[in-house]
Amino acid sequence: MPVSTSRPALASLATLIILQIVMLMALFALSVPHPPATITLFAIAPFLAVSLSTATAAIILGPVTSRAGRVLSIAAALMALLSYGPQKYFDPQLALIWPAIIAGQIAAATLIFQAIRSQKH
Repeated sequence: MPVSTSRPALASLATLIILQIVMLMALFALSVPHPPATITLFAIAPFLAVSLSTATAAIILGPVTSRAGRVLSIAAALMALLSYGPQKYFDPQLALIWPAIIAGQIAAATLIFQAIRSQKH
């Protein structure tokens, strides 16, 4: 598959990486709005570390050019949706975080679409 066809997937992964780094920095700085340090399932900082490393691995392997890259791309998108998914429309801080939610959802949807589409070719 030509490199140019992976550009939307690469851009989506870069978007998710930047969003998650900024939210991690906001957590460390305790600037408003910032994610909670922990949720019921796990601490946020280690989860963001896994999300960031998964997205980075997908970039290195080629997000749409290999099976492993596609799997990692979809995993990165799904992990990002824990932070930016539709459930966030019910978050009390929605008025403060909606730009990140929308950007995260668009990036995740684009990434999943590109990964699935590339598998068919």
